[in-house]
Amino acid sequence: MGLARAGLVFVVGAVVTLVAGVLATLSGEELFGRLGMSGVVFGATVLAAATALPEVTTGLASTRLGDYQLAVSDILGGNAFLPVLFLLATILSGEAVLPRAHHSDIYLTGLGGMLTVVYLVGLVFRPQRQWLRMGPDSIVVLVLYAVGIAGLALVPS
Repeated sequence: MGLARAGLVFVVGAVVTLVAGVLATLSGEELFGRLGMSGVVFGATVLAAATALPEVTTGLASTRLGDYQLAVSDILGGNAFLPVLFLLATILSGEAVLPRAHHSDIYLTGLGGMLTVVYLVGLVFRPQRQWLRMGPDSIVVLVLYAVGIAGLALVPS
């Protein structure tokens, strides 16, 4: 395949991904709005799971190959890059977006930071014991995530 054709395939794939993402967001907002679920809860659960699918597939493929560094770097690298999008949003809108963040946005940012810190601690201390085929760091992350999402009900909008 030539460079021009590869570039065209990439651009078409990117456009399809963009359109599908917008449609998923709009249809998800409508569906979960009818169910009485707030947009924040939808974004923190369903939309987050959908956008994590590339990391999940990369993680599964890399663990099958025995290359755990690829899975860890993909997930933590993606999380490290996401704050850069605040800069892009500020440039595109022409004004700072962080001071206008909602309480729920700040809450979820803090939750994401805590989850990342738990995994970083797990990487440093490398616990050998497992329960349900998971290390203690993964169990703590699951509990924190469940409590954090449940706690969204207490955060003022």
